[in-house]
Amino acid sequence: MIDKQALDAHLTSWARKKNLAGVSAYIAGPNGCEYAWNYGFRDAAQSIRPDSDTMYGIASMSKSITALCACILHVEGKLDLDDPVSRYLPGFSVPGQPKEAVTVRHLAMHTAGIPPMEPLEWSIAMNSPGRQESDWLTAMRRTAPNAMDSIEQILDYVAHCAYRTLGAPGEVMSYSNEGYAILSYVIDRAAGMPLEQFMQERVFTPLGMTRSILDNGIEAARALSGGNITSLFEMEDGVRVCDDAWSILPPFRGCAMVKSTARDMAVYYRALSNYGLHEGRQVIPAQAVELLAGKYHPVSPRSLMCMGLYKREKAGHIFCEHSGGLHGVSTKGGLLLGEGYGFSVLCNQGDEDMDELMWGLYNAVCGLPLGESHRWFNPVHEDFSAPEMITGTYISHEGVPCILTIALKDGSLERTRDGETTPLVYCGGTRFLSLDPADPDAQGVRHEFLIRDGLAWGVRCGTRVFERMSV
Repeated sequence: MIDKQALDAHLTSWARKKNLAGVSAYIAGPNGCEYAWNYGFRDAAQSIRPDSDTMYGIASMSKSITALCACILHVEGKLDLDDPVSRYLPGFSVPGQPKEAVTVRHLAMHTAGIPPMEPLEWSIAMNSPGRQESDWLTAMRRTAPNAMDSIEQILDYVAHCAYRTLGAPGEVMSYSNEGYAILSYVIDRAAGMPLEQFMQERVFTPLGMTRSILDNGIEAARALSGGNITSLFEMEDGVRVCDDAWSILPPFRGCAMVKSTARDMAVYYRALSNYGLHEGRQVIPAQAVELLAGKYHPVSPRSLMCMGLYKREKAGHIFCEHSGGLHGVSTKGGLLLGEGYGFSVLCNQGDEDMDELMWGLYNAVCGLPLGESHRWFNPVHEDFSAPEMITGTYISHEGVPCILTIALKDGSLERTRDGETTPLVYCGGTRFLSLDPADPDAQGVRHEFLIRDGLAWGVRCGTRVFERMSV
């Protein structure tokens, strides 16, 4: 039984601490709505409170729905997850590999070898009107080779970019928005209809998600909302600013373009938890859910990528989850596999972490203390034996190039990124946390170094692999 009063107080305390604009949280369970909580405001005048049916962007939470569509098509024999991507998109290849080597499954699991690169941010900068001028926007517009508004432009850039692939297909997981853009068009071809239509007919409508849409823009979502759609907020130099400049990134449809509500997304995750059962009916094939995040993917206390969802075990429960972020969008959704519970936290303020709010929902259902952390990189209070293997400089080309430097100073490892230096805390294996001494409650940034022949050739920073710049 959820202690709703205690959970209200817990979530409200975190929302105030983070100075969030508006948030909606929802738990869908065996008895329908188990819990709903709404906080703050959704409009520029800060006068209208969001509710469980307020439409938000869900950003990268879109990916599991897109991957689920691919799994449904696999079950129905309309594609094979182990088909080469080039069977559906002949222009697809990655440098240094035969074009047949990368499969649909590799795209869905972020293991195609595609390194972090610029096209998503170029697409946002070139196609999203109404954005306030910034150094990032100027840099993206200056460096974009084209409008990045078609899949052909992405395929061409991936095939001919100057960056090395990260390894053989299936070897290295590195989160790739470009991979999911390409996956969206594979689904178009396999389904014989646009992904937007397939998602509506096979996911949203059967699950009663009446306020959810894959909108390659914003106008269709705005019309569907009936006016109950949030504005977008950001914190700039300590001041909250508001606009309605939604991210438009045409080829990245199934990657980040779904708009939905806290209620609808929790219902979606509950259906996955129930292996496709919804209100007593099998509306999604159980085998599709198994392919997405079930028995074909290992269970570990460490969070591992399935297809559009991360999977981990804690306290006897299996959690599958994913977050999302865009301008004015910070989200997280998840489920307890096999237990009939789905969770969502949708926020209208960009560049915020929803983990602690989601953990509160999980803990309330699982009978854990509401404030218990689900951080799975944890200090081991030992010294790393080979710091010389990981010191050096690493780079990611996603958007404005990001440089990460690992150094040994006075016997301790530290990292410098964007001019800020923080200590690295050892967490076992080749894993480290970058912790901000000024914010001990923050979960920190995960780093896992990829070592070959005695030297780290890359580091997975969060979910992206940064490559070593020089030896």
